[in-house]
Amino acid sequence: MNSLLKLRTCSVFKSLFSDLAILQSIKATGLIYIAQNPRFYSSKTFNQSKLDKKSNELTKENSKTLEAQEALIEYFHSTRNFQYLDAENISRNSPYFVQKLLKSVKNDKDAKQSLRRLFCYNPVNEFEPFFESMGMKPSEYALLLPRDMMYLADDQRLLSNYHVLCEYGISPNKIGKIYIDACEVFRYDHGVLLSQLKSLETKGFSKPCVVKLVTACPDVLVNDDSLKVLEALTDVGIVHSWFEEHILAGSCYNWSKIFETLCLIKGLGFSKEDLKDFLCKHPTVLMEESGATFVSVIVFLIKFGASVDDVFLTFKHFPQIKIQVFQSNLKNCYQFLLEIEMDNDDIANIIHTHTLVLGSCMLKTVKSLLNGLKTGKKRLCDIVKENPLELENWVLGKKVKALPDSRNGFYGEKIQFLLNLGYIENSDEMSKALKLFRGNGGELQDRFDCLVNAGLTRDAVAEMVKTAPQIINQTKEVIEMKIDLLVNGLGYNVSSLVKFPAFLAYSIQKIKLRFAMYNWLTDRGKTSGKLALSTILASPDRVFVRVYVDRDPEGSIVWDEFKKQFFPNEKDV
Repeated sequence: MNSLLKLRTCSVFKSLFSDLAILQSIKATGLIYIAQNPRFYSSKTFNQSKLDKKSNELTKENSKTLEAQEALIEYFHSTRNFQYLDAENISRNSPYFVQKLLKSVKNDKDAKQSLRRLFCYNPVNEFEPFFESMGMKPSEYALLLPRDMMYLADDQRLLSNYHVLCEYGISPNKIGKIYIDACEVFRYDHGVLLSQLKSLETKGFSKPCVVKLVTACPDVLVNDDSLKVLEALTDVGIVHSWFEEHILAGSCYNWSKIFETLCLIKGLGFSKEDLKDFLCKHPTVLMEESGATFVSVIVFLIKFGASVDDVFLTFKHFPQIKIQVFQSNLKNCYQFLLEIEMDNDDIANIIHTHTLVLGSCMLKTVKSLLNGLKTGKKRLCDIVKENPLELENWVLGKKVKALPDSRNGFYGEKIQFLLNLGYIENSDEMSKALKLFRGNGGELQDRFDCLVNAGLTRDAVAEMVKTAPQIINQTKEVIEMKIDLLVNGLGYNVSSLVKFPAFLAYSIQKIKLRFAMYNWLTDRGKTSGKLALSTILASPDRVFVRVYVDRDPEGSIVWDEFKKQFFPNEKDV
């Protein structure tokens, strides 16, 4: 029985070993087959090993970085007697400096112990990690490192004022900008910096607003121009939360330029209430590039013939759009008009009379429009000249349809307007008038009606317009402003325009200058009676000075003062 059991057991083992040999043979054959067929390979295992290797390297590197930070914390806290929070903040927020330390002990396995030895025999320049923890890059603080000091404890004023800023609520990594832009504050004696911060609070700013203001514009602590701006804006009723809302932490501001821009805006003729409303609606006018964009727009408009009145009305009715977008649209529209080969005079007129339209339109390209409208540049140019408002239909995002074969509408309206004035169709006078009168028929009619509604007869206005076409090339708002000045400001009857319609062509500043001088001379007994409008305005300045101003010994002095008053930004009038 036992021998039979042994025999069966041996038989089973032989069978198992036999099957195992076959299995190994099959596996070997399979491996050879796979090796001969590369498509059976998978890169997953290979990539995973690479990732694991990189992960191990990163873990090792991070471990060394943490060791270096711990060693630096220990150095500042235990060796240099820094408060633990300061030591930790400096060490954790100076990555460039930490990597620099690690390079000096890169071959040592125990980075922390190696750095301890390094600190014992090779003192570090403590200003480097300190400045870096304040948010400065090595390239920024390289030239700011003291030449005669290595230890922070040697500069107690720096540390004292640094702690004042931290305790006030300013983040340590934002203090670097303050150090770069207003280094003087770190030289202040004890209590001076805190009193300056408190003084901003006494002006009405909340503590969070002061923190944001000082962080974004450190020179408020050292620059008088910033205080001038704050006082000027407060004077017109701008609340202090305006600064907290519109000052950007990452931006730089030139307070001198901002103050100049603010003075320029006031010089345009804004009342305090209007100025407050304007700046609340359009804060970028001041804050975008410290007002440089706003000034650039004004220069652009004046270049194309805009008067001070035109500029004032442009910004009084300014659309809800950022000033930089307005400037970009304006310049792109100018380029558009050049590309459709419009004459310079026509371009200047459109920019002059339709500034807000151009600044609000982000136009399609000329090529895109020509393809969409199925027309040529000449026809496109004629359409814009006849009705600049058509540009609003050609902005990005709007679908345009091909133009009809025959042109009608705007051109016919203008001809009809001129026929109503008494021009003969197809005459030479009509051809000249088509060039002299700017705008479409509807706009010209509105301006004409504005004069009629002021109290003049239609026949009188028709003669005025034919005598001085330039008066109706102005916007309706400008015409209304000048009539109001004539009647309510100067005391003349509106009918006086019939004899001297060119009055409406003069700028408001020019009119105010002449009449201010004339009234002064009248009060001094140098002139008598109410002179005609043409007598006061039509003569050149040199003639007016010789005939009227020189009548009084002090006349030239007063004349110059009036010029500065009404033309504050011009050397010569």
